[in-house]
Amino acid sequence: MTTDFSLPHFWAAVIRAPHLHADHLARALAVVGEPAGLWRQTAPQLQALGLPPSASALLADPPCALLDADLRWHERQRLRLLAYLDADYPPQLLQVPAAPAALYVRGSVAVLSQPQLALVGSRHPTAAGRSTAFEFALRYGSDGLVVTSGLAQGIDTAAHEGALAAGAATVAVCGTGLDRCYPAHNAALAERIAASGALLSEFAPGTPPEAANFPRRNRIISGLCRGTLVIEAARDSGSLITARRALEQGREVLAVPGSIRSPTALGCLDLLREGASLVIDPADAYPCIGLTTQYFSVPKQSFTASSAALLLDKTGEMLLDALGFEPAGLDELLVRTGLAIGPLTASLQVLELERHIESLPGGLYCRVR
Repeated sequence: MTTDFSLPHFWAAVIRAPHLHADHLARALAVVGEPAGLWRQTAPQLQALGLPPSASALLADPPCALLDADLRWHERQRLRLLAYLDADYPPQLLQVPAAPAALYVRGSVAVLSQPQLALVGSRHPTAAGRSTAFEFALRYGSDGLVVTSGLAQGIDTAAHEGALAAGAATVAVCGTGLDRCYPAHNAALAERIAASGALLSEFAPGTPPEAANFPRRNRIISGLCRGTLVIEAARDSGSLITARRALEQGREVLAVPGSIRSPTALGCLDLLREGASLVIDPADAYPCIGLTTQYFSVPKQSFTASSAALLLDKTGEMLLDALGFEPAGLDELLVRTGLAIGPLTASLQVLELERHIESLPGGLYCRVR
């Protein structure tokens, strides 16, 4: 069991210390000088230096056997334990309040200091939302901008996959320890992200996907980035927490608009009404985050419509025109098209099978871009 001071053990203890941030340690170290000066002081002494009570208790009586196990795992997995005092700690993140005192990083540490844009949104997006996230991330990755997200299902997953499709690095901030993957079905995606970009977490190994972890993770996503772009979010979406954190950190908030009749668009529309920057083309984000299109070498492409031609019969074309770009139900489509219920439902089935439309809760249908 470890008893003497060791810098790696100190930082492993810092990661396990609840509610301990970089600004707490910065104030304490301004008094004691070195991390060794904090090791095994009494809890009241540490609290007097400004450390939270729960963190003070852990540092005063560190779980040495557990820290030994953490470091063996960290070495076995070839991770980087990145302290806020390290020269490689991302400077963009260090500027925000309550920055993590230390992080575990798997993959490239250097990518964390490159210009980043957060792409976040609904865990249950429409097909159009997934397509938008993928296409935008593909463009950003092609342009050399790092796409950062939270590895969640839905918009996060599409954003990571779009960046990887461009052959670019992407960053995933996890709400668990890096010995776990949440959701589990994104394990293969996490491996691909680590191979070219980075997975990171402020949580110790063994930390499960508890609900309280994800708002904490969201402040890191926004803190790493010049701006946060929200693509499809309901009014109760967790991605709006990331947007709020970005505002608190003085970072840009951007949003892609959607239909006023779509529940997954209302959060974005609220953000736009509150002053978020409107984004309808990927390049719209660049001036908002202090970059110009001249910063990148790839020519601008249009992402306002799908490049694939729709090979449809006349009924399908008429039905798509009647559907427009907002969700509609059977009764409304019957009125708009004048079709009988049989031909209408048959055509809807064909369009859905060919992925021109998708069905939504409540008996609604919407177009897929």
